[in-house]
Amino acid sequence: MRFLIVTGMSGAGKTTVLKFLEDINYFCADNIPPMLIVKFAELFNHSNEIENIALGVDIRGGRLFNDLFKGLKQLTDKGFDYDILFLDAEDSVLIKRFKETRRNHPLSKNGSIEDGIKKERELLKEVRRKADYIIDTSNILTKELKEQINNIFVLETDFDGLIITIYSFGFKYGIPPDSDLVFDVRFLPNPYYIPALKSLTGNDKAVYDYVMGFDESKIFLEKLLDMLDFLIPQYIKEGKTRLIISIGCTGGKHRSVTIANALYNKMTEKRKSVMLKHIDCKSDGRR
Repeated sequence: MRFLIVTGMSGAGKTTVLKFLEDINYFCADNIPPMLIVKFAELFNHSNEIENIALGVDIRGGRLFNDLFKGLKQLTDKGFDYDILFLDAEDSVLIKRFKETRRNHPLSKNGSIEDGIKKERELLKEVRRKADYIIDTSNILTKELKEQINNIFVLETDFDGLIITIYSFGFKYGIPPDSDLVFDVRFLPNPYYIPALKSLTGNDKAVYDYVMGFDESKIFLEKLLDMLDFLIPQYIKEGKTRLIISIGCTGGKHRSVTIANALYNKMTEKRKSVMLKHIDCKSDGRR
């Protein structure tokens, strides 16, 4: 039996993740008092119908949440193995989500949302430190979050805690503000000036083949991959949970899309936790 504790920051997606887990045949229960965790484990331990359990635990339980580590210790003492999945997001994203849904933060009934988030982070810092899986939902779509859950709990791929997103973008629209690493590929020959390619994008084979047909493109991609092979373990060691790599050209339509696609294809040969977004490519539906 797999026993999973789902917790994290309010507004980070815990309820959504529990729904995804239900879809893959987990028995899910939300807002469980921590001291009842071991009771659930004992109740379903010998069940032939339920193989996996996911329990949502968060600060909505008030003082009861402080008993979480006692409940987990009881699990260990009883011989039950468990994992902790922690959902997180940037403060600015959480604030935006609370405002959009017009909900109050559980710890900000008499104060601001910002104050509630600050208090919650302090309460959850030890739980986050002990988590087996940390997913930062700041910049991922619901379908991408579902993919991550499937990768971890269905495909059981190795998860090192780092989710990588590759952006393509156009410099004339501005650098994506959440970028961690930015690479300028405007040094590559521009398909925009080829009449047959001007109206296409890097998602089209003709443009892809044109851009990747130059030695400069191949060498750049090789050196970029080599650098990322060095950087990624360092980020993981420092506890980073998400990395955004932005590839930019003038309009974000040809060269950046091509290189981003090529980088994504290479990186997904080794990792499952990689996502791709074409921010300024019209065919991607974003502009």
